Amino acid sequence: MATLPFVVELTRDLIRLDTTNPPGEEHLAVELVERLLRDAKIDCARYESEPGRPNLVARVKGRGEAPPLLLQGHVDVVTTVNQDWRHRPFGGDIIDGYLWGRGALDMKSGVAMMVGALIRAQAHGGAGGDLVLAVLADEEAGGICGARWLVDAHPELFTGIRHAIGESGGVALHVGGRRFYPIMVSEKRGCQMLVTLRGAGGHGSVPAHGGAMAKLGELLARLDAGRLPVHITTPVRHQLEGMRDALDEPLKSRIGALLDPARTDGALAELGALRRGLDAALHNTVNATIVSGGLKINVIPSEVLVQLDGRLLPGYGPEDMVRELRGVIGSEPEIEVLLVGPAQPEVDLSQFDLFASVLKEADSGCVPVPSLVTGGTDARHFARLGIRTYGFLPLNIPPDFNSSPTIHAADERVPVSALAFGAECVFEAAMRYRG
Repeated sequence: MATLPFVVELTRDLIRLDTTNPPGEEHLAVELVERLLRDAKIDCARYESEPGRPNLVARVKGRGEAPPLLLQGHVDVVTTVNQDWRHRPFGGDIIDGYLWGRGALDMKSGVAMMVGALIRAQAHGGAGGDLVLAVLADEEAGGICGARWLVDAHPELFTGIRHAIGESGGVALHVGGRRFYPIMVSEKRGCQMLVTLRGAGGHGSVPAHGGAMAKLGELLARLDAGRLPVHITTPVRHQLEGMRDALDEPLKSRIGALLDPARTDGALAELGALRRGLDAALHNTVNATIVSGGLKINVIPSEVLVQLDGRLLPGYGPEDMVRELRGVIGSEPEIEVLLVGPAQPEVDLSQFDLFASVLKEADSGCVPVPSLVTGGTDARHFARLGIRTYGFLPLNIPPDFNSSPTIHAADERVPVSALAFGAECVFEAAMRYRG
């Protein structure tokens, strides 16, 4: 095989390091990146809250023409247990033009793009401002040992930084013959809840009706059939308007209908594969994830606990979630809010044109649009320092490959050709940034 581009080689090497979280073992990836940076004469240092789980922060001095820019990405990955992979999840195999493995998309390829951009910037004498790279631990478990701890313990590392490049944006979306590149400008935040269902207990030999178990069935059925109200937030409005204006009929009208809350849910039903992501972007959402009840097979439980994973749109809080959830499950179940993520700042579109221009030059005819990420990223932690993150790790994936279902699932992979495209875009954006 011919010599692989730097970004492909580094992504493959990172995939071959098992940094499944838990336990993490992010030091394996940090050691690799650290060697590369030191070979390039780039200053870097480890910051570690727990043994074996370091964060690496590096800086390339700029020319003093712009504020510093943060490039932040995590090297931990989710489990592969109970998943049926066609190729080794930590093999880093290149097969039929794709690089396979856990982290190929989320987000070892992104880290490789950032490392490559930093090394190239160093070789070019720096960008307009300093470039700060943060290689992070523990994102997949909330950033407790990673971004959250780093922001709390070492905020001085990020002094003067206004903007960051992070994950969850820039992957090509093919709709109606057009190529859209959603650039993340905001994200949802978590709202974890506990629902308690109560009813008469008793001996398992005696028929029971209407108890906690019956209420569990009713709760799950209502959650499955119900949907929380429509909310059209600023980033989603911009995304839908951009898509609508670039598309022909009938998709133009279908996307346009999403902007009318009275027609949103009906229009979603006509959008096929697009429905899943847009549904989550247009509603606060809630899913039952853990059920606990009963201690003995011959005892009818008097209490059943259901843990719910809720996700809040920007501008909404836990009180909104509970009120909307009541509209679906009724007034009887007890609802306790366990944990709420930090509120998202107002949407900042000041740098959107920069990232859009890079993409338009790299892929003529494409349509960049702002977007809302329906999960959570480390951006929420850096936001507490006033840093606004843009999800910008572009991949010009082909129309016949839908990458989204493989993230956190079996057969995660990335087109090899898309990695060089993304690496060039990240480098160009970093070099052109002026704040």
